[in-house]
Amino acid sequence: MRADRPKKRYSVTVPIGRPKPAVPLPRIEGPDNPRLPLVVIDAGHGGHDPGATSPYSGKREKDLTLELARAIRDDLVAGGRVRVALTRSDDRYLVLEERYGIARRLKADLFLSIHADAAENSQANGASVYTLSEVASDREAARLAARENKANIINGVDLGAHSSDVSSILLDLTQRETMNVASDFAKLLQREASDEMTFRTTAHRFASFVVLKAPDTPSVLFETGFISNRGDSDFLTSKSGQKKVARGVRDAVQIHFARKIAAAR
Repeated sequence: MRADRPKKRYSVTVPIGRPKPAVPLPRIEGPDNPRLPLVVIDAGHGGHDPGATSPYSGKREKDLTLELARAIRDDLVAGGRVRVALTRSDDRYLVLEERYGIARRLKADLFLSIHADAAENSQANGASVYTLSEVASDREAARLAARENKANIINGVDLGAHSSDVSSILLDLTQRETMNVASDFAKLLQREASDEMTFRTTAHRFASFVVLKAPDTPSVLFETGFISNRGDSDFLTSKSGQKKVARGVRDAVQIHFARKIAAAR
């Protein structure tokens, strides 16, 4: 009787390519003193992702947020009390995780993501400040988070997708103290900037924005107004309006870190 021949084994090799290099870290501006707090400012959208477009000025959100980020940076640097870095200083696309990833790699003390909202109702107006929560404070917050989080999707492929398990772990790792600090800063930002700009009646809101999920960096998303509203659009696209937004942020940031220094003494 002939012995059975050994079965042939086959292997398949699939090239997966080299790992994508980390996004280069931006330049830190301001005083050359590493002991000073570091604020990372994220201009929302960019590159192939234009965000919303104002029907009045034609300004795209990605361009407006960069102008606002630069204005805020300039005001903070001029104050000399903090150091500042921008996640993007030109028209480039960043995956959402790369944005807060830059803040984490720089060991930032505060992460501020700048956006401008849009709505079908042209009467909707005013700024709002969002901090992290898996449970949105209202349907509008949930809608906005879903829309902004789609910035990671290109041609139907989610570039920053995490499994639900990993997302849960990330949320669990988010220190309660970090979320509390972010919440306190959101309230402070509304208080200090209210003299310079209009806020919504319920300005501090909660949503599951991807860019807010750094577990160890207090993070807020600042919706500076509705570019679908003529008044907000005119304000945000003007140099005087952008300077007012910058002053409000500067005052909030300076008070925020002054409180931290005083509490540490």
